Amino acid sequence: MRPIGEIMKNISIPRSTSAGNTRRSSEETDSCPHCKGAGFVRIDAPVESPNFSRLIPCVCRQNERWSRADREQRRHSNLDLIEGWEFATFDPSVAGTQEAHAIARAYADDPHDWLVFVGPFGCGKTHLAAAIANFARRELSMSPIFAVVPDLLDYLRATFAPDSDTTYETRFEAVRSTDLLILDDLGTENTTPWAREKLFQVVNHRYMERLPTVFTTNVDLDALDGRVRSRICDRDLSTLVFFDSDDYRMRGIQTPRRRPRR
Repeated sequence: MRPIGEIMKNISIPRSTSAGNTRRSSEETDSCPHCKGAGFVRIDAPVESPNFSRLIPCVCRQNERWSRADREQRRHSNLDLIEGWEFATFDPSVAGTQEAHAIARAYADDPHDWLVFVGPFGCGKTHLAAAIANFARRELSMSPIFAVVPDLLDYLRATFAPDSDTTYETRFEAVRSTDLLILDDLGTENTTPWAREKLFQVVNHRYMERLPTVFTTNVDLDALDGRVRSRICDRDLSTLVFFDSDDYRMRGIQTPRRRPRR
């Protein structure tokens, strides 16, 4: 039997030269002046301190985490879907929309507290809410999230899938704490206990923190979850705007006349 050392010398092990498997150069390793690429730094504390020799994430790792969270938020903010929904493309000459347009425009200049649009299908609620989001992103450098409520709940629920690339906690925190949240079609969500609870948690957090939020709904306010209704009807926080206009989508469409029988 040959010695193990001789056997090992004759074994050829292929090496990958891809970027993912090669050792980083000293230039790459030293890219961060604080941690030299390690990702952690040691707290400068005296020996008697409980933090002596304690390692904490470096600022470069924290910035990477924040950037990743920002990319995740932008990817799911739905702003691409409402591109072009601006104040300039809204027609305020339609009866019943002038006041709503003026209120929405003023809110966009200074988003604060809550704005609630209530009205039937097609009256312009979503257009004005989307215009606020687009204005805030472009002119105020805010990071709004625009979400149809049923889709938002599906978006949160999707984190429980085995192939999800993010955690529920990360996604939920991004939604409830964004600097401007637009919740479209409130009241059309599936009223399961889980859905009601998650929606209430989002609404209640933003209520307690008085975070700028815009709601649209076409249901009677009395039909909403009582906890949610109580908060969006708080006159100290919310401005309620009731639309009294026809369906925009039906303008110019005439009901075909029946041909007389012969």
